[in-house]
Amino acid sequence: MGRRLIKMLFIIPLAILGMLLFVFVGGEIVLHLWNWLLPSLFGWHEITFWQAVGLLALCRVLFGGFGWHRPRRYSFRDRTGGRCSRLTPEEREHFRQRMREHFGFGPSAPGPEEH
Repeated sequence: MGRRLIKMLFIIPLAILGMLLFVFVGGEIVLHLWNWLLPSLFGWHEITFWQAVGLLALCRVLFGGFGWHRPRRYSFRDRTGGRCSRLTPEEREHFRQRMREHFGFGPSAPGPEEH
């Protein structure tokens, strides 16, 4: 047997064990936090272990992705970084002013007068 095959025979069971451990520990944490907080705060029902595991999987899908892509915050910076570096200082200041106005951090453009 090659070294690579021996290494894979060692890593695969450890990976499966790690995933099972993650599911068990994560499910228990979600279960206990849910049953401790939500029934007393909002009057919701307590959940079972398998419902907690399902909730953990749902949160992973909705908020964590599958780990097949880079985090979104870096891709946004990469996309905008190149555009902003090509702006002149006047264009950059105009862009900042428009963003402040749009998000309510500065003076807004005068709107139509109401009669």
